[in-house]
Amino acid sequence: MKLILAALAGFLPALSDAPSAAQERIILVQAQQRQDGAVRVQSSINFFVPGPAGESEEAEKVRDRARRLIYGIAYRECDLLREVLAKDCRLESVTANLNRQTGQQQLEGYMVNGSMSFQITLK
Repeated sequence: MKLILAALAGFLPALSDAPSAAQERIILVQAQQRQDGAVRVQSSINFFVPGPAGESEEAEKVRDRARRLIYGIAYRECDLLREVLAKDCRLESVTANLNRQTGQQQLEGYMVNGSMSFQITLK
């Protein structure tokens, strides 16, 4: 588990392509070792992407950008896992959820939640 937490330290710079107003935060990373030597690693992240949150073409671009960030993070995660603790890595699943945030008292945009699951073999 300590190796996984150490791996997260290298993960945060990968979010530098995120919007400057975005807040990045890792919520959960779990690892479970199976008897065949394989380990399942699960990672979750959430952040805010500001922008129009309606049904306009611009809002659609913001939603696409938010999902691209999640998919990009999932794509790069196997590289990070191989660098730190895995001989091999396979992405099993990725989920991206966007929740519209509107209102007069808060910034308009989307709260983005992503989760991903990987199957790795330890070095």
